[in-house]
Amino acid sequence: MRRIIIIIFVLLLSFPAIASYILIPMDAETQKEHLKAYGITYWVLEKQLKVKWLLNYRGGSFLIPDAEEIRKECQIRGVSFEIISNSKTEEILTLISSPSQNMNAVVLEKAPKIAVYSPKGNQPWDDAVTMVLTYAEIPYTVIYDEEVLSDQLLLYDWLHLHHEDFTGQYGKFYRAYRSAPWYIKNKKDAEAMAAKLGYNKVSELKLAVALKIRDYVVGGGFMFAMCSATDSFDIALAAEGVDICEAMFDGDPSESGYQSKIDYSKTFAFKDFVLERSPMVYEFSSIDMTMKRKINKETDYFTLMDYSAKWDPIPTMLVQNHTSLVKGFMGQTTSYAREQIKANVLVMGEQKTNGEARYIHGIKGKGFFTFYGGHDPEDYQHRVGDAKTELALHPNSPGYRLILNNVLFPAAKKKKQKT
Repeated sequence: MRRIIIIIFVLLLSFPAIASYILIPMDAETQKEHLKAYGITYWVLEKQLKVKWLLNYRGGSFLIPDAEEIRKECQIRGVSFEIISNSKTEEILTLISSPSQNMNAVVLEKAPKIAVYSPKGNQPWDDAVTMVLTYAEIPYTVIYDEEVLSDQLLLYDWLHLHHEDFTGQYGKFYRAYRSAPWYIKNKKDAEAMAAKLGYNKVSELKLAVALKIRDYVVGGGFMFAMCSATDSFDIALAAEGVDICEAMFDGDPSESGYQSKIDYSKTFAFKDFVLERSPMVYEFSSIDMTMKRKINKETDYFTLMDYSAKWDPIPTMLVQNHTSLVKGFMGQTTSYAREQIKANVLVMGEQKTNGEARYIHGIKGKGFFTFYGGHDPEDYQHRVGDAKTELALHPNSPGYRLILNNVLFPAAKKKKQKT
């Protein structure tokens, strides 16, 4: 009998433990397709399964219930994954929960409904966010002025602002492109849209849209913006009721002494900025550091901040990456002057050489906003007419990962926020 028991025990040890979870590692060494890994996670959430986001564990890995369908989908999309047993899962979660470890396991509950505020004619590669959503196979809906003004934002959990100009100055492209067919067409289309929706000027229409977006965030929405959509949004809010546009933009001169009438209390992130008055200068205000920075492309990197995963899970989620050093990239709005960022706004990424803020986050009412400087994380100095970025060549882009962190952020189980 004793011999039989020993044989059974040995046989049991020889069988592999029953696998019950899929681990999608997000470290630099293991994951072949970081960007598509977010798409897999979103796809699993669409199946109404919960996912654990393992903050600071192997680059912010994802823990998913095991299923043959999920394994196959990972294989199809080229996403690296590991099958782990119940006991291994418990071991990982125990490690993460230890007070000595700066880690956390955040539950993702549902796939957020995503809207992208963008002109309907724009191609997906016109904007880094639409490009990476498409590459990661995360669905989104394009909306624009009509949808925003008819309160359709309420249908969505997450909103991205395409590199828009909310001031009504057509991106300050006047000097270089005022004779270009695309500029003339865009201006004509914007004026037609303003007239259709009952506004005398494009600047008035864009202000109305900005106010609706503000209300969406205050009511609990998640808003993410890049490049010129960040500072031009805040400038539009601060200049509410003040004409800051010159005649070539709206048909009449700007208001006398408009700088003194700017109300910084209305902005999300920025304060004390000085507007660029000249229509011939490709810049909105002193917020942006593009023309002030003196950094070589080879040394242009920014550093992600480190947060307590257990006490500050929100910024920890937003900086998850397989490296803390991210390649810099330029845009119309590249980075933000630190002294013009409000004290209650978190600087999550900075260029330490000259103290630029690259990646910032804040709370507004019941909602959240994230501003990310630059145009395209894998195109250092994108210019009008440049070829699109092929993300298949950059499947592990740290800069693009920051965008996708924000996409998954609304999926996290809600807890009472600290004020």
